[in-house]
Amino acid sequence: MKSGEIYWPSDTSLMEQQFDCLEKLYDFNATRPHEQEKRQALLKEMLAEVGKDCYIEPPLRANWGGHHLHLGNQVYANFNLTLVDDCDIYIGDHTMIGPNVTIATANHPLAPELRERAYQYNLPVHIGKNVWLGAGVIVVPGVTIGDNTVIGAGSVVTRDIPANVLAFGVPCRVQRELGDHDWEFYHKNRRMPQELLKYRRPGKETEA
Repeated sequence: MKSGEIYWPSDTSLMEQQFDCLEKLYDFNATRPHEQEKRQALLKEMLAEVGKDCYIEPPLRANWGGHHLHLGNQVYANFNLTLVDDCDIYIGDHTMIGPNVTIATANHPLAPELRERAYQYNLPVHIGKNVWLGAGVIVVPGVTIGDNTVIGAGSVVTRDIPANVLAFGVPCRVQRELGDHDWEFYHKNRRMPQELLKYRRPGKETEA
């Protein structure tokens, strides 16, 4: 499944393992809002890795129940995160995921005769630290998104996106680097409050 080679998913033992993962996902999605400790315990059972203070808002949809999902620390995912997690998905620290985001690792050949026989191949997805995926973003198999990057709502990410940029569109393209302008204005003509400038990293100070 993780080799990147094309294959026919016919192994019945794999299917049983997948069903076991989906049972845990069902339990997670059935939790009530006050059952936060139960949710966290289930995430530790379900996911390949989960860091500190991660939060996924149910419902979560995943082919393998998150079995191949690797989360850093303080990752947040809003409602209806959908994972086609037949292969590994890596998400770095402090990344935020908006509602209705899809991250896919499974793909099918274009040759119709092979698709008719359900052949597929899987490629991992890597999402860096402190990334923001806006609402409705789709990330396709094999993509890497660099640290600190923002992907605008509704984008379809079909190729690698570097670090420290704003990117959006269908297909998603880099629009500009993140920099001084983003410390002067936080939204259109709304100026950044001076008291927030203390959070700017050394070497990127803004004059008062």
